[in-house]
Amino acid sequence: MLASEVPATIKERRSPRNDFSFRDEFGQWNLGAQRPELLDLYNTRVHLGEDMYVFPIPNWTELDVWQYIAREKPELPPIYFAHTCQVIPRNGLLVPLTDLTLARKGETVETREVCFRNVDDISCAFPIASDTATVEAIIARTALTQITGRGATLMDDQTSEESMEKRKKERYF
Repeated sequence: MLASEVPATIKERRSPRNDFSFRDEFGQWNLGAQRPELLDLYNTRVHLGEDMYVFPIPNWTELDVWQYIAREKPELPPIYFAHTCQVIPRNGLLVPLTDLTLARKGETVETREVCFRNVDDISCAFPIASDTATVEAIIARTALTQITGRGATLMDDQTSEESMEKRKKERYF
């Protein structure tokens, strides 16, 4: 078939870069085996001042993310690994002592070995007590834990169901 004979639908579908590019078990690309590109079905038109947030891995678990990190070996900030930090035990969480998160009257400041499971806004995401110093140790801990990173470390999840929705409306993320 000559290029001029290719149906318009195939020409339109074939772009310089696919968002998803299916390959067979031999790593070969085949036009006929490609999944449909559905991104144009979404209404992505935005007006001046509006934003569109895209979450590329919404169905990944914390364990999925760490296994991916173990495989790909990206450089990570040291905050994910065990380090010494001054914290304030509060409502079952460890609040790091910072200019934004100060000890309240009657609270004590402790020095603990901690790591962060989530890197987020310091006013709501806190560390856990941990001596995990490697990706492999984090994977082992994550595989055994019964509580999600969000549930273990986000103050919003501890206060009310509406807290995260409120942050969304405030354009927090």
